[in-house]
Amino acid sequence: MRNNQLKYFEYKQVFALESGLSLPALTIAYHTYGEWKGSESKVVWVCHALTASADCADWWKGLIGEDSLINPDDYFIVCANILGSCYGTTGPLSKNPITDTPYFSTFPNITIRDMVQAHILLREHLGIKKISLLMGGSMGGYQALEWALMEPFVIQRLFLIATSPSESAWGVAVHTAQRLAIEADDSWKDANEKAGAKGLKAARAIGMLTYRNYGIFQQAQTDPDPEKIDDFRAASYINYQGEKLVNRFNAYSYWLLTKSMDSHHLGRGRGGNLIETLNLVQQPVLIIGIDSDILCPLDEQRFMQEHLPNATLIEIGSTYGHDGFIIETRQITRHLGPWLEQNQTGG
Repeated sequence: MRNNQLKYFEYKQVFALESGLSLPALTIAYHTYGEWKGSESKVVWVCHALTASADCADWWKGLIGEDSLINPDDYFIVCANILGSCYGTTGPLSKNPITDTPYFSTFPNITIRDMVQAHILLREHLGIKKISLLMGGSMGGYQALEWALMEPFVIQRLFLIATSPSESAWGVAVHTAQRLAIEADDSWKDANEKAGAKGLKAARAIGMLTYRNYGIFQQAQTDPDPEKIDDFRAASYINYQGEKLVNRFNAYSYWLLTKSMDSHHLGRGRGGNLIETLNLVQQPVLIIGIDSDILCPLDEQRFMQEHLPNATLIEIGSTYGHDGFIIETRQITRHLGPWLEQNQTGG
């Protein structure tokens, strides 16, 4: 795809974190798609979820890319790898420029707000004044909501799917169970990239139970042989998913990023009242919720629609649960396309 090459922005100054700690410098990895035409460009900025990368045209196929609704012929598309990840932006595997050794377990805790501050630095570096559409699902939606409040005159429209304005007690409990699995690994906090790998596999297994649901497991993973007493299809699937994540991600980043999700609350530092904070978001917002999502259920999206001043809620059916936000691109396109037409911006 045109201009689809991983780029890096080096921020050589101290980067202050919400916790009061700081990083001595910052690298941000990002992808852009399409041609930058200055103020004439309609910018779409995509915020990614927990284990995704900056290459949004790869993981959101069917929605972003050539011959898709969000395409580089119509938009200048940006996606930045989040702070704390292991896909190019500064995170636990990065070298601390002060010690010249990787951070590993010494990397400081971060928040969604810290991630957005890094996005803002990149936006300024790229010379982008307005973002026509800011979009994200799951943890990406957390970033989008924060950004809409932090830069209300920059963000013109929001698309949110399978997300919420604060982390639920259920979400915190799931993440805690995942971190307990990582911490139970004897190699956890070893000073190498493979530390906690077995724990990460178990953490992914826990996550898969919430990303999908009872129905899809019954449909896709039920064994047809009633005589079988071991090596079940569902077990193989869970093991496969765990191994796949271990091969492409890192336990330090996973542990850190689940912590950042736990602290997600739009009302923090804004009076604490979630309803009053949502009332501050004036941009047109399209919200999509998925009927089978047990990780971020429809109640979360209905709450947002009730308290956001200019929000439209669409509830879609899917057998894929929370992962439907990546998979159901045809349904998303069917609703997002007309909404964009009805809520056009100048740039």
